[in-house]
Amino acid sequence: MTTPPANPPQGLAIVEQWLAQARGGQMSLPDLMNAASQLQRAGAVDAALLLYQTWVAGTPSPLRYVACFNWGAILGELRRHAEAEAVYRMSLAIAPKFDQARLNLGHQLEHLGREEEALAEWRTVYENEQPQGLGAEPLALRLHGFNNAARLLEQQKRYDESEALMRRSLTLDPRQSDVAQHYVHIRQKQCAWPAYQTFGEVTHNHLLVSTSLLAMLDESDDPALQLLTSMRFIHEKVPKVTEPPLHKGRRREGKIRIGYLSGDLHMHAVGLLTAELYELHDKEKFEIHAFSWSKEDGTPLRARIRAAMDSYTPVHAMTDRQAAEAIAAAGIDVLVDLQGLTSGARPGILGWRGAPVQVSYLGLPATSAIPGVDWILADRFVMPPEALPYYTEKPIYLPHCYQVSDRQRVANPPPTRAEAGLPENGFVFCAFNNNHKMSEPVWRCWMRVLRQVPGSVLWLLADNPFAQANLTRVAAEEGIAPERLVFAPRALPADYLARFQLADLFLDTFPYNAGTTASDCLWMGTPILTRSGKTYISRMAGSLLTAVGLPDLITTTIDEYEQRAVQIGNQPARAASYKRYLAEHGRSSPLFDIPAIVRDIEREFERLALAERAKA
Repeated sequence: MTTPPANPPQGLAIVEQWLAQARGGQMSLPDLMNAASQLQRAGAVDAALLLYQTWVAGTPSPLRYVACFNWGAILGELRRHAEAEAVYRMSLAIAPKFDQARLNLGHQLEHLGREEEALAEWRTVYENEQPQGLGAEPLALRLHGFNNAARLLEQQKRYDESEALMRRSLTLDPRQSDVAQHYVHIRQKQCAWPAYQTFGEVTHNHLLVSTSLLAMLDESDDPALQLLTSMRFIHEKVPKVTEPPLHKGRRREGKIRIGYLSGDLHMHAVGLLTAELYELHDKEKFEIHAFSWSKEDGTPLRARIRAAMDSYTPVHAMTDRQAAEAIAAAGIDVLVDLQGLTSGARPGILGWRGAPVQVSYLGLPATSAIPGVDWILADRFVMPPEALPYYTEKPIYLPHCYQVSDRQRVANPPPTRAEAGLPENGFVFCAFNNNHKMSEPVWRCWMRVLRQVPGSVLWLLADNPFAQANLTRVAAEEGIAPERLVFAPRALPADYLARFQLADLFLDTFPYNAGTTASDCLWMGTPILTRSGKTYISRMAGSLLTAVGLPDLITTTIDEYEQRAVQIGNQPARAASYKRYLAEHGRSSPLFDIPAIVRDIEREFERLALAERAKA
């Protein structure tokens, strides 16, 4: 049993009095809730829990289910999920039709890893046309059940079931922007085109304005749309900070302190690209700090990243302000945000301005519109002058290429073509980008290329069966037999890298280019054909190709892209010559001169940091 704290808000005596009243059934439910709220506000949470427990045990009230609900809510907030489950089940035993408790029970079951049980509880609510709750409309309860079940099914990659529930939810209330956002992206993940498929009262305009930034990067090469999408997210989701910057009034001396802010410093594309960056920083001139909520995934990469830091500050349990205060207290001169608005990001930290110079880099190859982020690392290819009006950040131009990578990545020996499921003869195009990057115009273009290059195949990433089925169906519409599409399962990094050596030409996606994948491909000596557009993300691969010395593999229209792919596919010797060039010169090119790129970054950071120190 929980015991009250030594110093509750009104003193131990009043808590004992409340407990005695609760034990004797002499406290009303409103008085109970008021007393428990006072204890919670004073930080005496254990006393509040004990009060609920005592009241439920000692009060034969038909309203005990309400007390159990509140009791369970506190336990859930404390992440004591097994105890919360038991208390919500007590509530339902008293009031079986109390669907608010059933919804919350589902959340506890999910936290406990019992996902099918969670889905069953939510299903009970959303299939009931008149669920019951305290002051909650039946529609709101049903939508809660629909949307959480859809979210969990999406995480499980049961995309068809998830999309079906999203449709039912939006049919009941088409104004739900968050649900519309997930609906668009889940269709992209399945290559279910068009992504903006309207139904009922869900209009194309509503889907467009609800689109997440990640989905917009997949969908449009319009820089204005990308900017507006970022600005809408910031306006709706990120609390505004009106207080003075936290870095003000703090003296900065000695080595320049660079901080890296990220939740992706583990086995993730950002972690894979940046590991050597941290190691190559000049520790005589710079201190390197991480402020991170990354997974402890137990990988050598994770250990390597942590070992390269002068300090590593976990911020999982900190509020945004607390994290920014930790950054300010560490005297960080330049804070590098490696996440932007991508999954799991914490843009609210940056609004407090814990550092005088805050820079966006790598994680989001687009404008974030985050208040407090004034700069973005770029090169003159990914951010040409005509693009600058569509960024809230100013460019920090690196002379060769914006992207760092890791020269320590190791590949296993390549499999044979037979082992990889490829034909012994014939030209092998590959496209290992994530399925959500596959747009219908590019896919149909690839099918036309296969038609014009006899005996060729397209080697793809098998991400989910729904995308595979849709891609195969559209291929058939274009006259391409299913055996000409070879789907490869995901693999460990060393095996994944080895695959590139079997391909003749990598076909890039548009408008969302390959980034990390393009670096891996060129590192392994396989040429990439890309199409460059108007946005940073549609120009990433072009930047890499320029730096590696193969600008003739950059196209600017889909017709030019198709023609070039067909030309190379029908001239295997041309593809082989690109491979020879990369084998002889690729790794010695500016693209993979990582020490030079790090020096370029440091030079710019030092310039900005010293300018800010001079102002102080």
